[in-house]
Amino acid sequence: MPQNFNDLQAFLAVAQARSFTKAAAQLGVSQSALSHTIRGLEARLGVRLLARTTRNVSATEAGERLLMTLAPRFEEIETELASLSEFRDKPAGTIRINAAEHGATTLWPKLVKFLPLYPDIKVEISMNYGMIDIVEEQYDMGVRLGDRIAKDMIAVRIAPDLRMAVVATPEYFTTHPEPKTPSDLTHHTCINLRLQTHGGVYAWEFEKDGQKLNVRVEGQLMFNGSAPMLKAALAGFGLAYVPEDIVQEHIAAGRLVQVLADWCPSFPGYHIYYPSRRQSSPAFKLLVEALRYRDKKTPP
Repeated sequence: MPQNFNDLQAFLAVAQARSFTKAAAQLGVSQSALSHTIRGLEARLGVRLLARTTRNVSATEAGERLLMTLAPRFEEIETELASLSEFRDKPAGTIRINAAEHGATTLWPKLVKFLPLYPDIKVEISMNYGMIDIVEEQYDMGVRLGDRIAKDMIAVRIAPDLRMAVVATPEYFTTHPEPKTPSDLTHHTCINLRLQTHGGVYAWEFEKDGQKLNVRVEGQLMFNGSAPMLKAALAGFGLAYVPEDIVQEHIAAGRLVQVLADWCPSFPGYHIYYPSRRQSSPAFKLLVEALRYRDKKTPP
């Protein structure tokens, strides 16, 4: 039988990640050491737990049974260990957050105020546009737009509703007429966006008076994030479709011109979300409250 819990934790990490490379990085050990640990565990138990191929790793029938048994128990242990921070003078622990690029920037102003108050609380932010399973990937919470959160999750609003903006430099419009409708964009040079969540190149979404239009645009540049799109627009490479809040200062300063504003309605802003069955540590609860959005009508 296993001599300690380390080899069981190693198996759990590999089985959940389906990769020795990812599991080794998560555990902070070498792949060879991790492989040796798993082989030793399999030898002691007398069964094969993982099926290895050149492309991936999957649990065998015995491994799947062990995984289903271990995962919830280790989760309970980790939660209980985290809860012990209640007995400390100050709350402590590491909170892992998964967020898209723009969503991650929404966290920052509140973290700047929160973290100095709680030096023993650590926050790790991983940026990813894919709609990952935060439980499987072992994140404590995720950040997504309000209309993209699964119903079995607890969602807490952290930002007001958002709008998108179509922008380009004044110089661009000296040689191109301003688009009056979204359909006019097909005659313009645009900066494209590729997102995993949309299955490829993002079609710009518009709505006015109940009429919805999705427009596929063309141009020389394509990115997978709004920050480089903004830089390209400022450099004069065409029209960009980006969150309005990141371009407001450039519009006010005259560096960018906004068009089609009447075709860009607001939509649900960012929320943090986490499993409803999650047992929250004091550090987690404090961070949730610190991130919670409060408009002028909401008491602190």
